[in-house]
Amino acid sequence: MSLGYNAFYRTTDYKDLDVDVASYAIDSLGVGANIGYPISETSRLTFGLTAQQDEIKTGVYTVDEIFDFTRKEGDKFLNFKASAGWSESTLNKGVLATRGHSQSLTLEATTPGSDLSFFKLDYRGQLFQPLSDNYTMRLHTELGYGDGYGSTNGLPFYENYYAGGFNSVRGFKDSTLGPRGTPSRGVGVTGNQGTVADSDNDPLPFGGNVLIQGGAEILFPLPFVKDQRSLRTSVFWDVGNVFDSKCEQITNPSGVKSRTECNDVSLSNLASSVGVGVTWVTALGPLSFALAMPIKKPDNAETQIFQFSLGQTF
Repeated sequence: MSLGYNAFYRTTDYKDLDVDVASYAIDSLGVGANIGYPISETSRLTFGLTAQQDEIKTGVYTVDEIFDFTRKEGDKFLNFKASAGWSESTLNKGVLATRGHSQSLTLEATTPGSDLSFFKLDYRGQLFQPLSDNYTMRLHTELGYGDGYGSTNGLPFYENYYAGGFNSVRGFKDSTLGPRGTPSRGVGVTGNQGTVADSDNDPLPFGGNVLIQGGAEILFPLPFVKDQRSLRTSVFWDVGNVFDSKCEQITNPSGVKSRTECNDVSLSNLASSVGVGVTWVTALGPLSFALAMPIKKPDNAETQIFQFSLGQTF
């Protein structure tokens, strides 16, 4: 049995708000505790409880959809989140595994007494299947769904899922897949106080309450390198996207409608890419590189052929 505690405080400088994914920031303060209980040699149950206070800060380019949320729900919340999870792992190594599988299922929901009522259900799984002494196939998936209940209509936007980038769909910029919010048109047009018109007029990634992503890889030894213990090379196919099952156009205080770019839940709307990747485990942590080519690009998705990451593996 294991028992853990945590306390956290996160803040964002207001002057940097205009460079966030959808031009907003949240200051969060909280404490939590969790307990884990093994139920077999390969699986365990975990339970947690967190008290968290969040305060939304808007910026000069904040999208219409966020202002709509704050008008309905406010901009400061105290929520109590309870979670329960199950996990299983038969992997032969903690890092750069080559055989076995792992999976986890987690449910998180706010409890009575919280300012907002919502839940999230997440599943992650991966399978390593040796094909020969030198080649291994890896299959992986991540699924997520969230929604509101009671007096809260839908999943709060700041709990949204995002897709694109490492550990998602390589070949696309981080968090740029899926629904997009309405670019700021300024207080004179929308009535949203403190905003100015976004000269780029580009729809900003907004995330969604449904996540579907996964892929397949063939792992193989890097040619001409004798010691492969700290290296992983692969060819991969990634697929995925985020969706909003409750997407709708909203009306601003001035009466002007938003131009939300909804992304209906459909397998035909999944983005996909193929490529090659290398992970090198160093003393500073894993270094990962990927060279990917998108083969199905949704509208407005931002591509990135070469990607690099420190601290993440695939």
